[in-house]
Amino acid sequence: MDIKILFLLTCFSLVTKAQTTVGTVFGDGMVLQQQKDIYLWGTDHVGAKINVVSSWGETAKTTTSKNGKWKMQLSTPVAGGPHSITIKGSSTIIINEVLIGEVWVCSGQSNMQLPLKGGLDGNFIEGGLDAIVNSKNDRIRFFRVQKNTSLKPLENLKGKWEKADPSTSGSFSAVGYFFAQQLEKVLEVPIGIIVTAWGASTAEAWTDSSTLNDLGLESPEKMAKMKQQTPSVLYNAMIHPLIGYGMKGVLWYQGESNRHNAEQYEDIINAMVTSWRKKWNIGDFPFNYVQIAPFNYGKNNSAFLREAQLNSSQSLKNTEMVVTLDVGDCTQIHPSKKREVGKRLSYIALAKDYGISGYDFKSPSLTSYFIENQEIILTFSDRVHMNRSIDASENFEIAGTDMVFYPANAVMTSPYHKDQKVRVFSEKVPHPKAVRYGFKNCVSPTLFGRNGLPVSSFRTDNLNANE
Repeated sequence: MDIKILFLLTCFSLVTKAQTTVGTVFGDGMVLQQQKDIYLWGTDHVGAKINVVSSWGETAKTTTSKNGKWKMQLSTPVAGGPHSITIKGSSTIIINEVLIGEVWVCSGQSNMQLPLKGGLDGNFIEGGLDAIVNSKNDRIRFFRVQKNTSLKPLENLKGKWEKADPSTSGSFSAVGYFFAQQLEKVLEVPIGIIVTAWGASTAEAWTDSSTLNDLGLESPEKMAKMKQQTPSVLYNAMIHPLIGYGMKGVLWYQGESNRHNAEQYEDIINAMVTSWRKKWNIGDFPFNYVQIAPFNYGKNNSAFLREAQLNSSQSLKNTEMVVTLDVGDCTQIHPSKKREVGKRLSYIALAKDYGISGYDFKSPSLTSYFIENQEIILTFSDRVHMNRSIDASENFEIAGTDMVFYPANAVMTSPYHKDQKVRVFSEKVPHPKAVRYGFKNCVSPTLFGRNGLPVSSFRTDNLNANE
C-alpha cells in the first residue's frame, strides 16, 4: 500500500475515534459564577459541531478549530440549582449536580494550602475539628488543584469538585473554608472555592514568563532545586488551565518565600495581578490577600515584605489586605488562627463586592506624620487604641539623622476627638527624623482600630515628613 494512503488512513482512523472532552475543571458538583457569560471549553475531532444545553434553558453551539479545540460562552442564571449541562459532539457528556453561585480562586503557598485537619508537620487549626464535624453543607464546594509544574503553559490540570462534609472538608484549605462558610451564611447562595496553592512557592512561580521578562526577570530552562520556586512553572501548570473559568475574584496568601527580594515584591505582585486580570478578561476583579504573619525568620526582617504587601494593597486597583500581626506565632510559620484570617477576607468581600454595609472592614493605616520639637506626631485613617498590656516601647522605635533607631514611648492624644493622634518620642533622640512601628520579625501589636483589627507595621524613613 502506498505510504501516503496509509498515512491518510491512519489520520482518518484517529480522527474518527476522537471523543468529545471538556476541561477538567468542569465536572459533577461544580459551582458556576451566577449571572455571567461563563466559558466552557474542551476538544473533539477537527470540524466537529458542539452543542451545549443547560437545564436552566440556555444553549450554545460552536465548531472545533483546526487543532480540535472548542470554546463557547453560556449565560448563567441567578444562584440556585442543582442543574445539569449536556455537551454533544462526537460523543455526549452530561455534567450533573451543578450549582450556580459565587466562585473564588484561592492561591499562594502553605498558609493558603494548610487544611482544616492540620498539617503533617504538626500544624493545627484552632477550631478545625469543630469546623470539620459541623461542615456538612451541600452549598459549599471545593476544587483542589493537584500540585504540578511545567516549563510551558498546560491546557489541563487534575482535581475534582467535592461537597463540604465531615468526610471531605478536613482536606479543604482552612482559610478558604472559613471564608466560604461566612459567605454562604450571609449571602445564602452556593459558594465554590478553587484552591491552587503550593507550600514554599514564590510569587515569580505564579507569574507568566512574558510578564517576568517585562520586569527584567528571565524564564528558566530547567527546574530550580525547589521546583515550586522556579519562575512561571506554577502559572503554567496550575493557573493557565483555569483561565477563563467564571469567578468573582482571587484570595492570595503568599510572601514568606519572597523575603529575600522584598524590594521587588510590590512590582512582581502588581504585574502578576495585572496579567491575570488581562488574561481572564473580566475586568479588574477583586484581588484580596493576607499579609504574612510575625515569625522568627532570623536574619531576614520580614517587615520589609509586609511593607511591600501594604504598598501593593494601596497601589493596585480593587485590592485589599488582611493584617495578621495579632494572629501570628513567632515560633510557628503556619499560624493556627486561620478562622480569623478567613473571616477577615470575608468582611472585605461582603462589604466591597456584595454591598453589605454598616461596618468598617479595614485596618487603620498611617495617613500622615510631622515632626514637632522632640516628637513625631502620627495620624491614622481612623481612630486607633492601644493595647495597654503591651509596652509601646516594644514596637515603636525612633531615630535621628543618623538613622539609628531606639525604643520609643508612644502616647495617644485626644482619644475622644476626631483629630486623634499618636505622639512618639525618646530621651535618646532629641531631634527625631523617623519612626518605625512593629518593624521586626516578631511583633505583639500595640495599635488597633475601633473594629478590633490591628494596624500594619510601618515606617516613615522612606517617606517625606512635614517638619
